[in-house]
Amino acid sequence: MWDFMITGSNGLLGGFLIPHLRERGYRVLATGRGPCRLPAGWFDDRVVYHSLDITDGKAVWDFVGRYRPVRIIHAAAITQADDCERDPIGCWSVNVTATRFLLHAASAAGAAFTYVSTDFVFDGESGPYLESDLPGPVNFYGSSKLAAERAVAASGLAWSIVRTVLVYGRSDHQARSNIMTWVRDNLAAGRKIRVVDDQVRTPTWAGDLARGTLLVAESNAGGIWHISGADALTPYEMAVRTARFLGMDDSLMTRVTADSFTQPARRPLRTGFIIDKARRDLGYQPVSFEEGLWLTLGDRSSGGQ
Repeated sequence: MWDFMITGSNGLLGGFLIPHLRERGYRVLATGRGPCRLPAGWFDDRVVYHSLDITDGKAVWDFVGRYRPVRIIHAAAITQADDCERDPIGCWSVNVTATRFLLHAASAAGAAFTYVSTDFVFDGESGPYLESDLPGPVNFYGSSKLAAERAVAASGLAWSIVRTVLVYGRSDHQARSNIMTWVRDNLAAGRKIRVVDDQVRTPTWAGDLARGTLLVAESNAGGIWHISGADALTPYEMAVRTARFLGMDDSLMTRVTADSFTQPARRPLRTGFIIDKARRDLGYQPVSFEEGLWLTLGDRSSGGQ
């Protein structure tokens, strides 16, 4: 019996979640589109990788029916808001239709289902948000994630939804760009940068998201859970803290409003999460943003091992 099936395993969350599951002795089916990009040392007879195109309904049905995992953690998605706005059909195929394929297969296999979602299901008019607050996305990415959430909630499965915010981090197997590395690289080159100061988020270290997701799964905690950092910051504030952490010249940065940029997808202004429920009921406790800076940009590895 396989304890967990993970979609999107090659992504940042997978790079932290799979080692946590491995440490606990679970049997894990890691899946992703294309070849495995995770360290070979993570895999053995208890943790295996399979290439799986989740937009192929028959492939999903056959795979889940063959291996019959106890729980599916569905983390695969197109997460770039601008990409979703440019290609709404492709976005819907991955974010919504593929989720429905997985739910259908999970139902036949009797698997529980945990879905990873986003703060972009909200309009940003009154953040930070509780789990009970009414969604209202302002772009196609948020709309696709909300549609998938609703499919999960209506599935009849034992389900949970883990929403998160602006995930960042560094793992040993990948060098994913984020606001911290963007600030570092530009300031190191002596380039002036403009940074938005009228949007608010609660940025989330990927290791916290992995632990929070596992807390939800291991507790069989149903419903919606907000798993994020606790510090409400604008991108400009994140950039300033990053520059000062690295000892770089923050005078090269200019604060601007979101209206200064032309982007295909509109962004919600004030999101971020109130995480009291996860703290109280799950014992979830995120690192501070300063700790997250060290784990991402410090001298020692922040990989999920």
